[in-house]
Amino acid sequence: MDKAVFRLMDEKERDYWYAYLLPEGFAPNEIKPRDDVERLLKEDRYEIWGLFPDDPQSLPAGFACLWKRPGIPLVLLDYLGVTGALRNGGWGARMLGWLKEQGRPLVLESEMPVADASEEENTIRRRRIAFYERNGFVPAYEMATCGMRWQAMLAGGEPYDPAYIMRWHKELYDEKRTDVKVPLGPNEVPELPYWMKLSDE
Repeated sequence: MDKAVFRLMDEKERDYWYAYLLPEGFAPNEIKPRDDVERLLKEDRYEIWGLFPDDPQSLPAGFACLWKRPGIPLVLLDYLGVTGALRNGGWGARMLGWLKEQGRPLVLESEMPVADASEEENTIRRRRIAFYERNGFVPAYEMATCGMRWQAMLAGGEPYDPAYIMRWHKELYDEKRTDVKVPLGPNEVPELPYWMKLSDE
């Protein structure tokens, strides 16, 4: 671990991340269209950090993606993952530590256990939430995106009024993302994202 490098990816590394690393760890409905990612990068609203465990010139073996917006102090941890070979090796926790050291207030979204999911799926979801809690993130409120219910969790930076946090969280997303609901009430049903609606037409 002493040789590990955590830095922003270049264009070639981002291509690899989107084609191989992201689909390995996330369901299709959780993956943003590539055009959206590129637009956010050009607008300086997105950061894609790469984990290079041994050689900083090799392809990334892990990633952390941050979604931001000018004028909003809150930063959304959009994606976090490592290759299958590195899982359960402490790399996720180490990346979270590096992100918190940057001093920015962080929010993340961890999928919640729900009644219509299998016990196996809900066990995985509980384990993820527990992982983030062990790494200093505090459950704050429930929200919706990508047609699913999520637990919003906070860490790092200065403390802010929860009303500001929720407003900033929603404002990080584009206006057309009507599937994003912050907070989400206990009886509200999450809406599908626009790219899934288009694929159903």
